Amino acid sequence: MTLTTEEKISAIRHDATNRLFALRRSDGMWEGHLSSSAISTSVSIFALSLINHDKYNKEIENGTAWLLRTMKPEGAWGDSVESPVNMSATLLSYTALHHLKQVPEATEHYIRETLGWKDEQQLTDGVLAYYGSDLTFSVPILMMCALAGIVSDWKRIPPFPFELAVLPQRTFRFLNLPVVSYAIPALIAIGILQNRKRRTWLSGMRELFTSRALRVLSKLQPSDGGFLEAAPLTAFVSMCMAEAGFREHPVTQASAQFLCDTVRSDGAWPIDTNLAGWVTSLAARALRDELPDRERLAEIIRSNATRTQHPFTGAKAGGWGWTNLSGSVPDGDDTSGALVALHALLDGKYVDEVGAGIDWLIDLQNKDGGMPTFCRGWGKLPFDRSTPDITAHAILAMSLWVNSLPESQKSRCRKSISRMTSWLEKAMTKEGSWNPLWFGDQDADDEKNAVYGAATIIDYLKSSGLGIQLPVTQALRFLLDSQNPDGGWGGNKGVKSKVTLTAKAIGALSHFRPDTNEAIRRGIDYLYKRYEMGTLYDREPIGLYFSRLWYSEELYNITYLISALRQL
Repeated sequence: MTLTTEEKISAIRHDATNRLFALRRSDGMWEGHLSSSAISTSVSIFALSLINHDKYNKEIENGTAWLLRTMKPEGAWGDSVESPVNMSATLLSYTALHHLKQVPEATEHYIRETLGWKDEQQLTDGVLAYYGSDLTFSVPILMMCALAGIVSDWKRIPPFPFELAVLPQRTFRFLNLPVVSYAIPALIAIGILQNRKRRTWLSGMRELFTSRALRVLSKLQPSDGGFLEAAPLTAFVSMCMAEAGFREHPVTQASAQFLCDTVRSDGAWPIDTNLAGWVTSLAARALRDELPDRERLAEIIRSNATRTQHPFTGAKAGGWGWTNLSGSVPDGDDTSGALVALHALLDGKYVDEVGAGIDWLIDLQNKDGGMPTFCRGWGKLPFDRSTPDITAHAILAMSLWVNSLPESQKSRCRKSISRMTSWLEKAMTKEGSWNPLWFGDQDADDEKNAVYGAATIIDYLKSSGLGIQLPVTQALRFLLDSQNPDGGWGGNKGVKSKVTLTAKAIGALSHFRPDTNEAIRRGIDYLYKRYEMGTLYDREPIGLYFSRLWYSEELYNITYLISALRQL
C-alpha cells in the first residue's frame, strides 16, 4: 500500500516525538548523547598518565583500548567514530600511544608515508600550516608532541604570552592574542610550561608572573574542574601543569578528577560533557504545545540563566550556556535558543529573565552589526568573529519578544535587529547562502555547510515575521538547486544527503508553500525511506566544535525532524 505524503509525515513525526519524550531526563531537561571522541580520549589518557600513571591506570588502559579498537584500517582516526580520518585526531592518538609505547605499525606508516612527516620539522610545519594564524589548537598539539618526545626542540613551537593573562579581562580583545577568547586557560598553562622548557634572557623576568597567572587560572576553573566542560581543554591545561612542576596544584588535581568523572563506560571521552541546555531549547521549540508541563520546563530554563558576571569571559549576568553544568559559559546562540524556547513555552508572556537575556545579546553585538559567540570585539580569529547563524538566531529571539519588552528596551532592541539584518545581507555568499560557524559537513570538499546556513537562516528570518525578502529569496533558490536526486540534502550541492540537513531544508521550504510542495514531497520521500530502512536516527557528525573538531549529537536528528514536520 502506497502512503500519501501526509501519512508519511504523520508516521515519522509520531515516532520521533515518542523517542524525544522517552529520552527526557527525570529533572525535566534533555541531555542527549555526544559522540565519543578520539581527540578527547587521547589527550585525556596522556594527561592522566603525566599527572599520576599508577593512580589512573584503569582510565589509561581503558582509553588506550578504545583508541586501538576504533582505529581505522589505515591506522588513523577521525574526530568521532563516524568521521573520516583527519590530521588532528590521528596525530594526537599517535602521540598518546607513542607515550604509552603502544603505537600500531599501521599508524607509524600513516604518519610517515601518508602525512609525509618523516621528521619533526615536517610535522611542526604541517600542523602550523593546517591551522594557520589561529594557534588555539596547533600549539597545544605540538606541545603534547614535545612532551611525548616526538618534537625535541621546544623553540619550534610558537610561544604563548601567559603573562598577559594577568591584565584585566576587558583588555584582552585589544592585545592581539594568538588564541580565541575561550582558550585563556590554555594560554596560561602552556605559556608557563614553555617558559620553563625554552629558556631565553627574558625567562627569569617572565617567571615573576607565574604566581599571578596561576591565580587567574584558578579563578577561571569551574567548581567541577572542567574548563568549558571540555576534556581536550582540561587535559591540555593539566598536562602542562603537571610537567611544569604543579602536579599537586589544586587546578591539576581538580582537572584530573573532572576527567575521571566524565569518562564513559567504554573508556572514551566525548568532546564536551553534554549540550543539555542547547538540546533542551531545541526540544522545547520542537514540541511546544505538545509538552504537558510547559510552565515547569520554562522555570527550568529560566533557572539556568546566569545570575552573576561570569569569571571565564567576564560576561555580565543574563545569558545562557550550552549546559547547566558549572563549566558552561554564556554565549550568543544558547541565549537566543533559550529566549525562543521561553517564548514558545510561555506563549509570549514576559518574565524578567527575558529582558536580561535581550540586554545580554545587545551588549554582545559587534561593531559590524553581527553577533559573535562569546565576546564582543574579539574579531581577529574565526571562532570569535560575527557569524551568520548566531546573528539570525538573535534576530529571531529579539523579534519574538520586542513588543513585550518594557518601553525603555524596545528602541534598543529594534535598532539592534536593524543592524543585524544589514550585516546578514552583507554576509551572504555569492551562491546565495551563508556559511555557519558551528556546523559543517565533513563530506563536503571545503567542510562547509551552506545548506544548513541557508535553511536555518531562512527559518529564523521567516519565523521572526520581519518580512525580510531579498536574502531569503536568494537563499530559497539556493536550497531548491541543492536538492539531491534522492530527494535529500547534504551540506552543499552534490554532497551526500543527510537526515539532519533534509529536515532543516524542509523546515525552511515550508514557509513558501505551495510553491515548494514538490521539493518538500521529495524530501519527505527521502526521510520516509530512511525511516523504513531503520537509519533515520543514525549519527551524523555535522556539529563543528572548537578548532574544527567534529561531533554528532543524538537529539539533532530527532528535534530537527519534529520542528520541520510540525511546520508542515
